[in-house]
Amino acid sequence: MTSTSLTYQASAPVIKRPNTVAVGTIVWLGSEVMFFAGLFAIYFTLRSTSPELWEFEAGRLNFPFALTNTIILVASSFTCQFGVFAAERSQPYRTGWKPTQWGMVEWFFLTYAMGAIFVAGQVWEYAQLVSEGIALDSNAYGSAFYLTTGFHGLHVTGGLIAFLFVIGRTFAVKNFGHREATSAIVVSYYWHFVDVVWIGLFLVIYVLR
Repeated sequence: MTSTSLTYQASAPVIKRPNTVAVGTIVWLGSEVMFFAGLFAIYFTLRSTSPELWEFEAGRLNFPFALTNTIILVASSFTCQFGVFAAERSQPYRTGWKPTQWGMVEWFFLTYAMGAIFVAGQVWEYAQLVSEGIALDSNAYGSAFYLTTGFHGLHVTGGLIAFLFVIGRTFAVKNFGHREATSAIVVSYYWHFVDVVWIGLFLVIYVLR
């Protein structure tokens, strides 16, 4: 009986439970979807109630600059994912100078730089719009614009802090293992989320007329 029981236990399949951190992050991002849905609703309500104001103020936005900034942020999702691929194969650092030889740290540093450029570009755009009379308290459109893009900018800044945390943690540990790779994957979930949200905001704010 004992030997049979031991043989059965040895051959029993191992049940792999979902990572609690990843699951928690996905649930939290679900709540963030509802938050941003409310911000989108503000824009669509404004467009339906004040179409003239919408058309006039939207026409003053710098579309080419916003498009360039958007391309930078979207590209950062690809560099972030390359970093995740490196983390999944347990390669925290580069093995050579070619991008194909980069590790998670190098890809995440590049992603951080691109995200920082996006935030800096958004600040520059704010300064230009304020000088042209589009401020937070100028009218309903200005309030909606700064509220939606500002909250998104704060989320991007939070992502940049998360990248620094993951990179710093990688340098602090002696051996890069499953826990560090999971942290990288979770941060990538968040970063892809803010990128997708920005694509939606860009289409609503800068493209929809």
